[in-house]
Amino acid sequence: MVATKTGTATVCKLLINGDWVDSTATEFQDIYNPSTGEIIGRTPLGGNADVDRAVQAAHKAFLEWKEVPIIERARVMFRFKNLMEQHYEAIAECVTREHGKTLPESRASVQRAIEVVEFACGIPSLMMGESMENIARNVDCETIRHPIGVCAGIAPFNFPAMVPLWMYPIALTCGNSFVLKPSEKVPLTSMMIANLLAEAGLPNGVFNIVHGGKDCVDALLTHPLIKAISFVGSTHIAKYIYTTGTANGKRVQAAGGAKNHIIIMPDADMEQTVQALQASAFGCAGERCMAGSLALPVGAAAEALIPHLVEASAKMKVGPTDGKGSAHPDMGPLVSKEHLEKVRGMINKGESEGAKVALDGRNIEAAKSSGFFLGPTILDHAKPEMSVVKDEIFGPVLSVVRVDSLEDALAIGRDCPYGNGAVIYTNSGRSAREFKHHFNAGMIGINVGVPAPMAWFPFTGWNASFYGDLHIQGSEGIQFYTQQKMTMTRWFEPSKSSKFQDPIWKPKN
Repeated sequence: MVATKTGTATVCKLLINGDWVDSTATEFQDIYNPSTGEIIGRTPLGGNADVDRAVQAAHKAFLEWKEVPIIERARVMFRFKNLMEQHYEAIAECVTREHGKTLPESRASVQRAIEVVEFACGIPSLMMGESMENIARNVDCETIRHPIGVCAGIAPFNFPAMVPLWMYPIALTCGNSFVLKPSEKVPLTSMMIANLLAEAGLPNGVFNIVHGGKDCVDALLTHPLIKAISFVGSTHIAKYIYTTGTANGKRVQAAGGAKNHIIIMPDADMEQTVQALQASAFGCAGERCMAGSLALPVGAAAEALIPHLVEASAKMKVGPTDGKGSAHPDMGPLVSKEHLEKVRGMINKGESEGAKVALDGRNIEAAKSSGFFLGPTILDHAKPEMSVVKDEIFGPVLSVVRVDSLEDALAIGRDCPYGNGAVIYTNSGRSAREFKHHFNAGMIGINVGVPAPMAWFPFTGWNASFYGDLHIQGSEGIQFYTQQKMTMTRWFEPSKSSKFQDPIWKPKN
């Protein structure tokens, strides 16, 4: 049982040592269905006591789990993958209910989560060390990767299935135990998936779940038994996670916010560009760190692009995604009323600073309901100094800064404090090469709307979009969750005076 009924709301439980148990918390946060504004659960806001129980269980389990042969750990992931596929639709529906994504978006995010589990299934071959004979006379050398211990993950609200699964399949298959803190806004999906891990045969205590806000985070960051922290969220929290975690002797990978630039050259295929830009800016209601939130049309590209983009985006259907309203909306609600008001406030500020509202999503029909709705919004003729250009909005808002040249667009990118992703739309190889080489970001797309990497490539944010040394996913993820041991071996040949005489070897004369 993963939750307890209290009045009309369901209170989430903790997963500790294989059991769903009550939190010691006395404060709770409501969980909403964003499509209706209805409260569907409550998250306990735990702290030190809850975290210590989970970490102690994880540490005890780690001592046994690290000795399990890696191929057996991988087989747990194979079974877990099969179970994820069997329950694919139910997981996607849970994501939609607690987050608000459209069902196709939720399905796509679950598929990307499964791909990380597939990657983890192949970790035995990627964990292999290196060796060399005779690095000196009769001396051999080898390296072996070892797990590091109890690891923790602190997940954001925007991808309840995918982002937590960026973390723990790799950590677990490498031989570590794990404590996950899902976002207090969307904990239900992680709890559902945890039951599948247990069904796959993961031993009790190897994977645990705690709930909470800042007190819970601080307890994870300072607990002496936790060796590594993985985080995805906003930049100011990512920086706090990194500085606090490293100050307490932990490895940290902390992915922060973004302001992803999309450059449109005059020679771009405008029909394809409109479709891709619309999906990038307004997909998942703009609540993703790889959303294209700043368009930079170059020269004549602006007049060829903007009217068509406004027309197409105005036709997007915005409505409930939980099946109670429109069956197939193009875009759902934002995650909470507070976040909706924040995004609306940023639109208001951009307008007051002089940006032209070419498409206004503030007064759409769905916004009159009790759900948390905001339609696609386009702010044209924005300037680089405006807040809607400089700051992450994390909503369905596209700011447009018209520039005269590719160099002008690259200069705006150089001044951006973030560095997650950037995209160019062009048919010019020369423009694409200049952009790829010079743009100040870690993930680059050339005619690709959202250049988020597959599981076997690292998620390589730069600048204030990432704090740490080893990125999430791929080979860097394996390095993050392991430590290398180097062994040098030397065997002496028996001498004539040796008391021990190997019957196989005879001493040289």
